[in-house]
Amino acid sequence: MNSIVVEGLGKTFKAKVKEPGLLGSCRSIINPIYREVHAVAGIDFKVDSGEMLAFIGPNGAGKSTTIKILTGILHPSAGQARVLDFIPWKDRYKMSFHIGAVFGQRSQLWYHLPPLDTFDLLARIYEIPAADFRKRRDELIERFDLGEFQKTPVRKLSLGQRMRCEVAASLLHRPEVLFLDEPTIGLDVVAKQKIRDLIAEMNKAEGTTVFLTSHDTSDIEKLCKRAIVINHGTIVLDTRVSRLKRDYIASKIVELRVTAEVSNFSYPGVTVLKSSNYGLKLEVDTKVQSIERVLAHLMNDYQVVDITISDPPLEQVISAIYSEGTGGRGV
Repeated sequence: MNSIVVEGLGKTFKAKVKEPGLLGSCRSIINPIYREVHAVAGIDFKVDSGEMLAFIGPNGAGKSTTIKILTGILHPSAGQARVLDFIPWKDRYKMSFHIGAVFGQRSQLWYHLPPLDTFDLLARIYEIPAADFRKRRDELIERFDLGEFQKTPVRKLSLGQRMRCEVAASLLHRPEVLFLDEPTIGLDVVAKQKIRDLIAEMNKAEGTTVFLTSHDTSDIEKLCKRAIVINHGTIVLDTRVSRLKRDYIASKIVELRVTAEVSNFSYPGVTVLKSSNYGLKLEVDTKVQSIERVLAHLMNDYQVVDITISDPPLEQVISAIYSEGTGGRGV
């Protein structure tokens, strides 16, 4: 059974063209000229119930526009979409009782009030019976480990604590579909992993369908089995994350600081991206060389003060997809 069905979905905006010079500025005010911007250009996909889907792409690719259409915030210019048998832009009120949403850069928590007050407000908005609300609230507070700061004003919480509260708030009414737009943006490594663990746990325990957008490839690897890559408003790849990881995320970025001066570092399968007196930034091709061997070699030659291992930027992954001529959907 499908939780989300999208067919030929498109969204076109009109943007005013600014002409240079004083005369052009006057003309733009009196007789403006507009150009069409195709934010989403006729996309098709389906999401199964209980599935965790990564919907990824660079800035301006159409991710947030698609989420806003699927949550009923925007009307499409073309095509159809159904979320749990609701047409989002027509049935937004009814659908809101069945979906949840977390936008990493926009909060649903009252800034000067503690999270508990927002939870109470949301319980009334979603018409949750008092006994059911108290039981659900206490369950989420325990599961998300919110007890120590549930009565602290949101403005005094760390970003990681706030995001845990945001996800908990979105789950109060037991939504069947959860939309997550950059839920780990700006978080440190520990906080990111905490959020990922909580999302995965809720998906497993309650069968919640998760529609995730993120610029962090680790979010995609840890949470999702399938990924859709969108760019310039069109889907360029629809494939399993295992294939995406194997074919396009075949490298790791290693950054380290050492106590001795670095000179002429070289190792098979490793590219030096940046080198300074006491630091290195390396790209390791994991198809050629394992991270373990590279780290062992580094620690044998240098006294390492600090080390960070990360995935390549998502933009680099998208570039790799295009460079190999992937113009359609994977399997």
